[in-house]
Amino acid sequence: MIEIKNCPGNLASGFTKYSPSCIKNLFDGINVSPFCDFNNEASSFEGHLGKYSISGVQEKLSGIIYNKKIILSPEGVQGKYIIKVIPGNKLLQYRDQIPANEHLTMQIAKQVFEIDVAENGLVFHEDGSLAYICKRFDIDKKENKIHIEDFYSLSNFDSKYDGTYIHLANILKKYVVAWKIEVTKLFKLIVFNYLFSNGDAHLKNFSLIQSPNGDYILSPAYDLLNTSIHINDGDFALNGGLIFEEDYSDVYLNKSHPCKKDFETFANIIGVIPKKRDSIIKMFSEENSLIESLIKRSFLSEKTKRIYHRMYKEKLNRFLR
Repeated sequence: MIEIKNCPGNLASGFTKYSPSCIKNLFDGINVSPFCDFNNEASSFEGHLGKYSISGVQEKLSGIIYNKKIILSPEGVQGKYIIKVIPGNKLLQYRDQIPANEHLTMQIAKQVFEIDVAENGLVFHEDGSLAYICKRFDIDKKENKIHIEDFYSLSNFDSKYDGTYIHLANILKKYVVAWKIEVTKLFKLIVFNYLFSNGDAHLKNFSLIQSPNGDYILSPAYDLLNTSIHINDGDFALNGGLIFEEDYSDVYLNKSHPCKKDFETFANIIGVIPKKRDSIIKMFSEENSLIESLIKRSFLSEKTKRIYHRMYKEKLNRFLR
């Protein structure tokens, strides 16, 4: 049995189960056990490990709360949670660390950078292995479906990896009335993905969701993790990269990695208000002590914690060049 020293939801220290705020936000006030009865057999799902993607090997299961435990959704029952167990594909490095990696990355996005993310946490199998869970945001409290469309379905591209992130912003502008607000959120998320080595931020990993007013806004972020720990991928998932090559900075041209000047150029092209752009760039340029604290309190192994922190520092140094 694994020893829990920090909340498996928000990583608050000193908890042997989910903390009260986690119970409120993730489980709607139900005092759910961090231990689950279903086994890890689903991890035998191999999937296809493509050149760029880790998502093809992550099977997504449906879950509900029953008798204060997370269980797999019975047939015909609407799931309220998405569950990801350890992938079975043995080509992945440190594959047993993927649930803790995604959980940590989502928590850093939320707690450090105030990015709206799907409520998430970890559950534990009897053998001590982890599964990642997140609360579905496309179902309301009355279990009605909320309309949501990912950016791939809204595009004319043949592949979810086509285009640049400028194209992504243009899709948002086409469908969102209050695009100036939402494009700023999109900009922050794309900077975050770069700094935390999420090389699988393709078109299907961004979505628009219908608000209670009937208009569309950027959905909470999901599928955030440091993919470079597990596969050899690049800075960006989209084939066209961040911006068009003619707009690259000298650093980008010479080093093959963007710096903050390239993200400033990107912000200008997609229409982020300069004051907002500068505030976001400044936020990401300063290493926040909470990042290291969350890494230490995470459920990654000690070795993977060191790798995660080192990769972040390397990306930050590239960003600041």
